[in-house]
Amino acid sequence: MTNDDRVTRPIVLLLEDDPLLAMSLSDYIEAAGCDVVEARTTCEAIRILEQRSDIRVVVGDLDTRGSVMGLELAALIRDRWPPIEMILTSSAPRPPRATSMPARGVYFGKPFDGGAMVAAIRDFAGHASAA
Repeated sequence: MTNDDRVTRPIVLLLEDDPLLAMSLSDYIEAAGCDVVEARTTCEAIRILEQRSDIRVVVGDLDTRGSVMGLELAALIRDRWPPIEMILTSSAPRPPRATSMPARGVYFGKPFDGGAMVAAIRDFAGHASAA
């Protein structure tokens, strides 16, 4: 197989500072047929988004430390990179208000259903790549 024959897999940016959760989420992303780029901080995630134009989906922990936190980061991504789809996670006792969520954003509370997470990633990666 030559480089031209390879199928390009959608790229998902994973923002998770807990190493065990990052490993699990990476597995879900790969199971959805995507490649993973990992960031441990919001600053690192923003830097990656500024440097790469191939990110289709962000799976991000709303509780990750960094200069921009939680839903502020989601709003920043929606404003600067509107085509990127977002799957947001948190261990907060209550989900964010629907009015606080970015357009097209999906929320998963921890612990989350792996099958539902894989399905959401697959759906968003396919939708984003078709846009």
